[in-house]
Amino acid sequence: MSRPLRVGIAGLGRLGRLHAQQLARHTVGCELVSACSPVADERAWARDTLGVTALHEDFGAFVHDPQLDAVVLVTPTALHAEQTIAALEAGKHVFVEKPLALAVADCERVEAVARKHPDRLAMVGFVRRFDPSYANARARIEANGIGRPFLVRSQTCDKLDPSGFFVRFAPSSGGIFMDCSVHDIDLARWLLGYPKAQRAFATGSVAVHHELEAIGDVDNGLAIVEFEGGARAVFYASRTFAHGHETSTEVIGTAGKLLVGAGAARDRLQISDADGVRHIALADFHERFADAFRLEMTAFVAACRDGVTAGATLNDATEATRIGSAIARSLASGLPEAIA
Repeated sequence: MSRPLRVGIAGLGRLGRLHAQQLARHTVGCELVSACSPVADERAWARDTLGVTALHEDFGAFVHDPQLDAVVLVTPTALHAEQTIAALEAGKHVFVEKPLALAVADCERVEAVARKHPDRLAMVGFVRRFDPSYANARARIEANGIGRPFLVRSQTCDKLDPSGFFVRFAPSSGGIFMDCSVHDIDLARWLLGYPKAQRAFATGSVAVHHELEAIGDVDNGLAIVEFEGGARAVFYASRTFAHGHETSTEVIGTAGKLLVGAGAARDRLQISDADGVRHIALADFHERFADAFRLEMTAFVAACRDGVTAGATLNDATEATRIGSAIARSLASGLPEAIA
């Protein structure tokens, strides 16, 4: 493809705006030409801030716009599967944010449609695969740097948000494990070499946001997943950290271990004064993975232009949902759950 890839974006909330800005200002080889949102203020933001002139309230009109080569879907999770299918059937390449769907059957439906359209790229937004530190860890594992990896301990912990934004989102998010830990689940499979998951157990507590009790969710959750061949993964998710955002992953192997993201430090500056010795913590996942979001969208555009694959596949997303669903069932039942 000699001309820029013409991209449209659907969904202009918090993460959607980040992706839109990347596409409009920082991603080589593409042009953001269209935006879709049912919210008038979001469409106005795309027009006034990014100069997008093709604005759609209706998704059907958006996805069938003949000027588009590819679409980026940053819409509510409940819409991901149907919108991905619609985009593929409309002849578009698709980038869809995680999770692909909350039900395995919906993920499998997307896979089935994608197989009918092998000329169209479908990529799922597991952004941590594009983080330079995680990519370095994967490369070291592949080079046998820690022997055989057999245990992953990974956490996604958000700073306490007094506004309760995520509490309002919780009823449609699939719960804390599908919303937060799905990233850790994908990392564990990726770093362990894609073993088959067999069983999951989860437990959790409500430390602050007691409104979650009514929907069976928690604001702090812990899960263990057993994989075929003896590998294990332990996941911790929290919505209540006082100091900031803290994502970290430890991979233990037979000849060493790797640790990514320890300490939640914003940078390498250490402050020493009358209040003690400290560093400033990361504010949120946007700040922690800014480079990864940039590299992820660059990889998607390059893959569409060059006809190559990039990042997590649809099947990776299906397996993440399969594991996440078992974890959610275990949280509800209090018992270990088989992963079929």
